[in-house]
Amino acid sequence: MTRQPGRPRATVLRNARIFTADPDRPWAGSVTLAEGRVQALDQAAPEGAEVIDLDGAFVLPGFVDAHTHLVEMGASAEEVGLVDAAGIAEIQARVAAAATEGRARVIGNSWLFPALEGRAPHKDLLDAVVPDVPVYLQANDLHSTWCNSAALRELGIDRDTPDPIGGTIERDVAGEATGLLSEMAALGLARGFLAAQVTDADRDTWLRAGMARYLADGVTTVVDMGVEEHDLAAFERALAADALPLRVIGHWLVKPSATEAENLAQVATALAHARRLDGDRLRITGIKIMADGVIDSCTASMAKPYADGSNAAPIWGREALIPVVVAADAAGLQIAIHAIGDQASAIALDALEEAIRVNGPRERRHRMEHLEVVSEESVARLARLGVVASMQPVHADPAVQDNWRAVLGDERVERGYPWREMTDAGAVLAFGTDAPTAPHLPLHNMYVATTRRSALVEGLPANTPHLAVPLAEALTHATRDAAYASRMEGLVGAIAPGRVADLVVLAADPFATAPEDLLTTEVLRTFVAGVERTQRAAGSSVLA
Repeated sequence: MTRQPGRPRATVLRNARIFTADPDRPWAGSVTLAEGRVQALDQAAPEGAEVIDLDGAFVLPGFVDAHTHLVEMGASAEEVGLVDAAGIAEIQARVAAAATEGRARVIGNSWLFPALEGRAPHKDLLDAVVPDVPVYLQANDLHSTWCNSAALRELGIDRDTPDPIGGTIERDVAGEATGLLSEMAALGLARGFLAAQVTDADRDTWLRAGMARYLADGVTTVVDMGVEEHDLAAFERALAADALPLRVIGHWLVKPSATEAENLAQVATALAHARRLDGDRLRITGIKIMADGVIDSCTASMAKPYADGSNAAPIWGREALIPVVVAADAAGLQIAIHAIGDQASAIALDALEEAIRVNGPRERRHRMEHLEVVSEESVARLARLGVVASMQPVHADPAVQDNWRAVLGDERVERGYPWREMTDAGAVLAFGTDAPTAPHLPLHNMYVATTRRSALVEGLPANTPHLAVPLAEALTHATRDAAYASRMEGLVGAIAPGRVADLVVLAADPFATAPEDLLTTEVLRTFVAGVERTQRAAGSSVLA
């Protein structure tokens, strides 16, 4: 319809069941969009408006993925997927098949420790099928990389190579590298080397792929949790070309360095980017720090040992962490701290509390990421300090929990991923997926959140079902609360007058169907700033 002189073009979505995520008005039947924003709810269509009859479809705010890795998510589609590999032989077969395709390197992702049938990841297992082409297999959590001998050679790793700060090159009793790289050896050494082999064109392709997948599935805003120079360059190229169809909020990754001055220099870099990039489509809002590792590889820092008696030191101890947190807080940056183990979360809270003491009281909205095992005391302190709990339901999927539960081996598994404890204590809880460590699909995330059952493997017993959350709460944590956690609540996260018109149309009402239907419900339309970006028909999606 042609815009009338003096009157903005309006679109009315009517005959719908609209979950607004606005506590003042949680439900509506129609919404009017104009100039990229929500103009009104349940009002008559303005003269000249385009009216879209949704025939009873379900509408909700665009999902905000509160924790993801956007470029890596796009790249993962080109890698060898291993999450469903049934054993060593299947992993070897998939890697060997990929090596025959003429790749310079075989990159794989998402292998699980139980698939190794009780064996440790070792270069010999990969050398047996691919001796000459470098192989890099990233674990499901991305915190470990399993390499063959060719990969170790091109990384320059031998018996004399020192462990990087915050990481471990696993070795045998003779001191030879086994092929397993943990924490900053994986996230720094291996990831840094591989990043240097990638072209800008590759990253641009992966970024487009990741955004298209997100928009097709109803996600309109993402928080990229660990932005580095090459990621930011890709985002800025897309923004300059008007090819950033969703909203990207970045946290600059601060890696542990040898000196405090080097650590603080990274904070200064983040601040410079934050001052330069503060738009509605792309902004750097703060920093990301990894206080510890992950439970599956026993690198998360725990208050008491794992079942085998081992434990892990934090990647950032208090002495190194506190100056960085205090400086970032003083600069007004939002701090997000990866803390999976209960010892790491206690250290992170110590640092945040010290920043409040030094810099004085004010509204901050710092965050802690994952919080898979956390003490009741830390939950209460987190809420008291106003720290957002940023958590990922898909990490609790029973299909990927066997090793997680085994390495803890005690009552800690019954409080794993305690989402409800966070809100009961008065904290804000934001949901994301941490893609590509888990599927990015928001409706699958909601299924795990509301049932604690598996979105990956049908029929598995629920994982601590007493910690599930109701559907309305789950949707709110993935929209309004995730927007709040991103300092974007005035713009996105709810369907309310004045907010941007980011919203999603589902084929079915999840409040009126069985929980399992969340796994198959289609996203019919995704709007960003009132513009329809995707339309799904017959199981396919097209990026507008």
